[in-house]
Amino acid sequence: MIEVGKTNTLTVTKMMDFGAYLDGENLGEILLPRKHEPDNIDVGDELEVFVYLDSEDRPVATTQKPKVEVGQFAYLEVKDTNRVGAFLDWGLDKDLMVPYGEQHRPLEVGKKVLVYVYLDKIDQRPTASSKVDKFLQDENQGTFKPNQAVSLIIANSTDLGYKAIINHSHYGLLFKQDVFRRLSFGQSIKGFIKRIRQDGRIDLTLEGGKVTRDKDAEVIKRFLEKEGGFAAVHDKSDPELIKKLFGMSKGAFKKTIGAMYKSGDITIEKTGIRLTTEKGTATRD
Repeated sequence: MIEVGKTNTLTVTKMMDFGAYLDGENLGEILLPRKHEPDNIDVGDELEVFVYLDSEDRPVATTQKPKVEVGQFAYLEVKDTNRVGAFLDWGLDKDLMVPYGEQHRPLEVGKKVLVYVYLDKIDQRPTASSKVDKFLQDENQGTFKPNQAVSLIIANSTDLGYKAIINHSHYGLLFKQDVFRRLSFGQSIKGFIKRIRQDGRIDLTLEGGKVTRDKDAEVIKRFLEKEGGFAAVHDKSDPELIKKLFGMSKGAFKKTIGAMYKSGDITIEKTGIRLTTEKGTATRD
């Protein structure tokens, strides 16, 4: 089934001077205007295109890549406003509208806003809303598991930390003490499910998994190389010192140096950690 507001793979059915017609299945023939045609296409070719509606509510295709699709959240810039609503830059020639009734506060040209994109029930046109809370769930219902890797969008800050949108569907919380980098509103980052609370609410972390450990190990290795192969810091060091030197929590630091020790990348001494020049061979001052 071909969906408006999403990327679809469609087959070219005929070529015209003004563009190519694609097989839109349930939506009928869909025009891909000539200015968006890839080079050297022909009847029978399959194209990955984004489908939306033109000014006359007809499905139209484009090879432009939108910044967001229906069912997703994004942080977009306001390009214009009028008596109907506001219009956002979502990467296409035709801007994305936020009706006045879907604005949590009046939007201003040049400012960015976090929105959810949905299909309007009346005309089935991709439409945005900055009233994002109504499109999100607070409680996990078997969707996520601890240590699961997820995509996050920073939604706002609270006294406890940061509320983040998880995989375009749920809210979760990043506690201040678990954040060791600067975060900004609307920022997209990778994270992990830390725990599912008894009430179903979700706690998040930016640390976890092999990818994160590998990145942390590279940070520690570069620091040791800069310091001549040795650093007077270890698993008993003050958490604030670890955060200042490596930008990670003490827990993440301990796990990482433990893995580096097992792999022979470092030796752990009473006064600190030492980089090895070869597996099992410590560097010397």
